[in-house]
Amino acid sequence: MKTILNPDLTVLQLLRRLALPAAGLILLSIPGAFAQQHPEGDITSEDEIRQFCTNIADPARDQRYLLQKQELERLRADIDARMAEMDKRKAEYQDWLKRRDDFLKQAEAGLTEIYRKMKPDAAALQLQDMKIEVASAVIMRLGPRQSSLILNEMDPQKAAVIASVIASASDPNTSKDPS
Repeated sequence: MKTILNPDLTVLQLLRRLALPAAGLILLSIPGAFAQQHPEGDITSEDEIRQFCTNIADPARDQRYLLQKQELERLRADIDARMAEMDKRKAEYQDWLKRRDDFLKQAEAGLTEIYRKMKPDAAALQLQDMKIEVASAVIMRLGPRQSSLILNEMDPQKAAVIASVIASASDPNTSKDPS
């Protein structure tokens, strides 16, 4: 017996289609209902039900696998679309980060040049009120003579913190990974 199944047929629709033949088989199995004897001997209704279930098990399993495969393909397409969106956003972020870093390098170079031309006492007053990281970066880019003059003019505690940041920046054991 060869059955051609529609791939869009759900398991419920398949069971509905097979319900009428199943009812017919059950009616045929009732003794005396149609006064026919089974030539191969006495087949009980349980045997017929078992045989019927065995006959439809493979098509039902195939349909279930087909539905699961379609769902997996839909999920794969959704994941691929999300990955493409993530890659696009990552590229945008990397572009923005590169432009930001370029700007900061230019700004830092210009800021360093400004402090290079200032008198040490005036530069010290301004640098000690800045963020420690920025002040440390500026002092690191200045020459050693000018840096020492500026640190000498600063508040000793602030100068010690800046010197500590500069020292840790040159420490080989410091992680390069900012995370």
